[in-house]
Amino acid sequence: MGMDATTPPFPERFNLARYLLDARVEEGRGDAPAVHDGDRTFTYGEVLALARRAGNVFRELGVEPEDRVLLVLPDGIEFVAAWFGLLEIGAVFAMANTIHPGDDYAAYLEYTRAPVAVIAASLLPKFEEILPRARHLKHLLVVEAGGAPDAGRHPSFWGSIHTASDRLDPFDSHRDDIAGWLFTSGTTGRPKAAVHFHRDFAWSVETYAKEVVGYAATDVTLSVPKLFFGYATGTNLMFPFAAGGATVLFPDRCTPEILFAMIERHRPTILTSVPTMINAMLQSPAARDRDLSSLRVCLSAGEALPPELYRRWIDTFGIEILDGIGSAEMFHIYISNRFGEVVPGSLGRIVPGYEARIADPEGRELPDGETGTLRVRGGSTALCYWQDRDASRGTFRGDWCVTGDQFRRDAAGLFWYEGRTDDMLKVSGIFVSPLEIEDCLYRHAAVRDVCVVGAADREGLTRPRAYVTLKEGACASEALARELKDLAKRTLSPYKYPRWVCFVEELPRSDRGKVQRKMIREGYPLKAIHPEIDLGGRE
Repeated sequence: MGMDATTPPFPERFNLARYLLDARVEEGRGDAPAVHDGDRTFTYGEVLALARRAGNVFRELGVEPEDRVLLVLPDGIEFVAAWFGLLEIGAVFAMANTIHPGDDYAAYLEYTRAPVAVIAASLLPKFEEILPRARHLKHLLVVEAGGAPDAGRHPSFWGSIHTASDRLDPFDSHRDDIAGWLFTSGTTGRPKAAVHFHRDFAWSVETYAKEVVGYAATDVTLSVPKLFFGYATGTNLMFPFAAGGATVLFPDRCTPEILFAMIERHRPTILTSVPTMINAMLQSPAARDRDLSSLRVCLSAGEALPPELYRRWIDTFGIEILDGIGSAEMFHIYISNRFGEVVPGSLGRIVPGYEARIADPEGRELPDGETGTLRVRGGSTALCYWQDRDASRGTFRGDWCVTGDQFRRDAAGLFWYEGRTDDMLKVSGIFVSPLEIEDCLYRHAAVRDVCVVGAADREGLTRPRAYVTLKEGACASEALARELKDLAKRTLSPYKYPRWVCFVEELPRSDRGKVQRKMIREGYPLKAIHPEIDLGGRE
């Protein structure tokens, strides 16, 4: 494409739904499969008809252009119809996970001021409880299990859809009208919403999706993360639709067994995953017997992919993983590995249409090889954080987004992630990335998962502390802890070995699957399976 980071490639009047969905039907792909949802397959023509019906339902419920509507739905055709229906009428999507407690939904409703929320019927008890506090909410649109209309006290999604017209002229959006809010993952407190225009999302289609991954009409996509997460909204909805491909959706919480079965049944070509699931699939006893031959690529993002996991994945399945980094602030991936050029441990090169630099705390660009804060710019940068001017000014500085991620760039132009700014450890006067220690410990056959944080020793000096979960059949012991210490000392500089090893049942994770390192650092109570082992000494 060859665009620079400031050139807008989209016309002034631009609607994301028309770009992703209507255009496919106008191209003659109305009868092509678009969504595989369980035993149901929906063509592009059928999805467009459902989206227009949904748009008319929203209008009947009083939704106006620029209104936010909260979607709290499992993955399925209902999510797709509602999401596109909102864009068709110029409304703004805001998406939340289906596993939150009621108080979180009350906060989302207050923050978005959504007049309508589309929810799964299973969530009705939570929402009924918070309705007295939802002062802006006028209607709950309820998606019933199995798609059956239900004459309850709230409007039925399918009941309303069945009686609505499928004739609707898309709203004449400006490319810089707001299309969606993407919530930051936020380890504590309320997540912030990054506010995005219609063309922001299309920019990532034209750059990452088309130029890096090469989505095509022949592609079938499958995702571990759910559609509420911007990473999956892109790779498993926007990107295949832009190319005329098909997406596979399922509502269940993802497990290796479910994923293997879905791959063997639907034969996807692109798998969107995260390091946690990559690790879990590798640990499945039947991993080498499962057929993943339909896949042409696996995508990874959300957290750093340890090189050891990449090497084991290639050895087991032989399918290339393109690891990359993106954010809610930039919508999607802006640094990524490329086909045939993957360097394990690196995140690859800058995606076309973006620029990146490594800077010191004062914003001065650093030379290759030095670690600093990553700054990135491109055509998908969010407008702001809603209702947070101070945080917006700290992150969005002119054209640049200051990520808070610590990176270094090597002489070949490859970017290497060193962790979040507040994750770095200063051990023996030298900055250490916990990711380097974690990747080393993953090489031990007994380790299932690991998180390294800093802790103070008796002298008040910072040392690495490793929280480790074990594979089935492995036993926590002082001997195993010393094996981990020896492995680290053989592989890394001696001062990087974990001073303490804590064997625990599970590590806390966000609703996006990331290990909550900050929670662990701040003393989140973990269930130990062995007393903490002090490996002693300063070396």
